[in-house]
Amino acid sequence: MPSVEIIIVAAGSGLRYGAPLPKQFCELAGRPVVMHTVDRLRHIMPDANITLVISRDMSDLWSDLCSKHSFASPEIAFGGATRWESVRNAIAAGSPEADIIMVHDAVRPLVTSEMIDSIKQAMSDSDVDGAIPAVPVTDSLRVVGADGSSVSIDRSPMRAVQTPQAFKAMLLRKAYSMPYQDSFTDDASVMESAGFGNLKLTKGSPSNIKITNPGDIAVAELLMKQNELSSQL
Repeated sequence: MPSVEIIIVAAGSGLRYGAPLPKQFCELAGRPVVMHTVDRLRHIMPDANITLVISRDMSDLWSDLCSKHSFASPEIAFGGATRWESVRNAIAAGSPEADIIMVHDAVRPLVTSEMIDSIKQAMSDSDVDGAIPAVPVTDSLRVVGADGSSVSIDRSPMRAVQTPQAFKAMLLRKAYSMPYQDSFTDDASVMESAGFGNLKLTKGSPSNIKITNPGDIAVAELLMKQNELSSQL
């Protein structure tokens, strides 16, 4: 069984969220969002090693929250000015023995075991460089031109990418040793820029929402309650 390192990125400032605290530390069902995310991955992948990336400025707050909620913190790495730098720091701090590295957004607390199973299956192929969960795009799409005009495009081949994304650890380390580019939007784009483009799309989940706006907390709580009810049936 390959060894897995999970990097949970929780170093963002969350300025768009509009709350006094970054969204990953805001309360969801009585606890900070990130605690739900950590616990979910601990439950699904109990043998994986988890590294949590937080801002150095948030270290005292995190310590206080862990004490308040009697929560055992994963290993900590400190983030940088960008997500790319935060992941790079976590890779450097993580275990050099890992075969697979997964990178997950702290504000996606509803990852499913089915998603992880799909990722594991994809990563069992020795030719695959990485696995990326994705879901079909359901909204209509338009491309906006420089003059402000727009034209509709076919959404059927489009996919919305989620996390966790999984990669062969050796390749991800090499990819993150290369210079930063503005085109980096996620870890898959970092891998592709390094020439490791054999990335397999796996089945994501519509419930694996990314908490971006305050209203998303209420949606996440509703989904959590639905999951609890389903598990009792």
